[in-house]
Amino acid sequence: MVVDSPQAPALLAARYQRTHLPEPDFSRPLLEVRPDQRGRVLEKLTVLYGPERAAACYAEVERMMKVYHAHKTPEMLAEEPSFDPTERFTEKDLILITYGDLLTSPGKTPLKALSDFLDRFMRGAVNTVHILPFFPYSSDRGFSIIDYTEVDPRLGTWQEIEQLSRRFRLMFDGVFNHASAKSRWFQRYLNGRPGYEDFFVAFNTRDAIDPDHLRLILRPRTSDLLTRFQGINGARWVWTTFSPDQVDLNFKNERVLLRVLDILLDYVRHGADMIRMDAVTYIWRELGTRCAHLRETHALVQLFRAVLDVVAPQVAIVTETNVPHEENLSYFGDGSNEAQMVYNFALPPLVLHTFHTGDVSRLRAWAANLRRISSTATYFNFLDSHDGIGLSGAKGILGPAEIDALVERALAHGGLVSHRANGDGTRSPYELNVTWYSALNREDADEPQALQVNRFLASRSIPLALMGVPGVYLPSLFGAKNDTGAVLKGSEARSINRKTIDETALFEKLRDRHTWVHEVAVRFRRLVRRRIATPAFHPNAAQRVLDAGPGVFAVRRGGTGGPAPVLALTNVTSRPQEAVVVREMLESPAVTWRDRITGRARRVDPRGVLWVSLRPYEVLWLTPDDDDLVAGGP
Repeated sequence: MVVDSPQAPALLAARYQRTHLPEPDFSRPLLEVRPDQRGRVLEKLTVLYGPERAAACYAEVERMMKVYHAHKTPEMLAEEPSFDPTERFTEKDLILITYGDLLTSPGKTPLKALSDFLDRFMRGAVNTVHILPFFPYSSDRGFSIIDYTEVDPRLGTWQEIEQLSRRFRLMFDGVFNHASAKSRWFQRYLNGRPGYEDFFVAFNTRDAIDPDHLRLILRPRTSDLLTRFQGINGARWVWTTFSPDQVDLNFKNERVLLRVLDILLDYVRHGADMIRMDAVTYIWRELGTRCAHLRETHALVQLFRAVLDVVAPQVAIVTETNVPHEENLSYFGDGSNEAQMVYNFALPPLVLHTFHTGDVSRLRAWAANLRRISSTATYFNFLDSHDGIGLSGAKGILGPAEIDALVERALAHGGLVSHRANGDGTRSPYELNVTWYSALNREDADEPQALQVNRFLASRSIPLALMGVPGVYLPSLFGAKNDTGAVLKGSEARSINRKTIDETALFEKLRDRHTWVHEVAVRFRRLVRRRIATPAFHPNAAQRVLDAGPGVFAVRRGGTGGPAPVLALTNVTSRPQEAVVVREMLESPAVTWRDRITGRARRVDPRGVLWVSLRPYEVLWLTPDDDDLVAGGP
């Protein structure tokens, strides 16, 4: 039986119970913003709007902060001073990524079905849930938002979101780059309502952007940049980075910023512990530039961070920027002033390349250069998501031929490929649309099921071991395969990895020990539970990537004055491998090293060498044997 007992998760309940007051309490002293806090917010506003407009805008920002502060309960105010930002993320964290309606069950709202599943199966494994946009929308499976303030009634209610927030940390999406063309904001713009005339980026003609400027603009899509809309004042050509239904907001208008800040603080009141800044790369535009990663873009993220640091320091900013690795890392700022967590976009294509080739050299070289950002900021290590497997993060790390090989393998495994416009009339592969299980395993391959499951789990062990916080997309908990039927019915390419799961059917498969679903789910959950019981996997613990041969990815976490080290070894091949690790790499006098997954022991030989044999796709997490250390080692 794979279902957990229904005992209440007392630890989570105690940690995350932060219900705000339904109405602000102005009978208490108002928030006092310190001069340094005021200066930090004003500095970012000045970058965006200049000194005069920044001063006027700041007065409204401070008013909003005071109103939010008045919603805090006395318990929240009492506990806040003890918050330690260096322990915001720990080895106990795993982020589950899911749509609000990926799980369905008769008689339940989808959000209730999700809540019941987490209680029933993921107890002691997941403590954070990223619910992808759960607002009313018109397209792009939630990322074309009609109303930022309401829960889509097809999913559930704010009450159900808040109930989840009492037991789990929640990540909400800040889809602030664009809104739906069906949104009230855009309809008011088209209707000529005062105050909305420059809420969006628009031009009088299609040819308003010089072709030389157009070629510079970084695009994640191949659709037209400008889309024609007819309004009360005639036709306008509106900037649509992602699709004709997703109209870009104009943050050069401070009224847009203030509206978004109000929404951001409302999300926190409803239980958000993390705000994922969706597609923030493109949030500010200047013709004559790439319209990406601009100074103002970073100032906006830093402004959101500065406001939250004042009123809700426990809430983290997470940036989603599917771009080359070094550009991606820029969203950490100086490690203390921008995102507390950045999606590690280089990791998925590098891990996929590693398992396709059976060679860790590219992954090892890249991982060896991963640096600790600060004690309060870290990486979000994921392999797949609702979008697919992005390729931009590997640009400059994998060569063009290696990326082409990933594309060819995805197609051969029944997947699809999305492209982006290069600005010169050509296009490049941008994303592999395929489930992670199918990306690794061909359905028609003449391989034992056990080998495919082992390959899948070996790949998923790597983000669990690396510095950062791991995440997993809900369908990958069960080794979901491509939903080619959805694509054949005319759905978009990303639908291949967004199949809705019936709760009853799922648990039938989970109970059947002969299915790959059972094997993947139970073994992955066990692996996660071993991780959260290992302090060396704390995001701030030391990391050293080791050379244990081309077929074994080896990383030592912890040690050097921190928690006891763990040596994580992953055989990335379908053949047995021998890893050779010298004592100097282990940084421990222990002779006996015990695997935290199986309990089996390995011993350092008299020459100071640890020889480890690994079966195909085997994963070992070796730690010094406590009894051995008490006895004094060698």
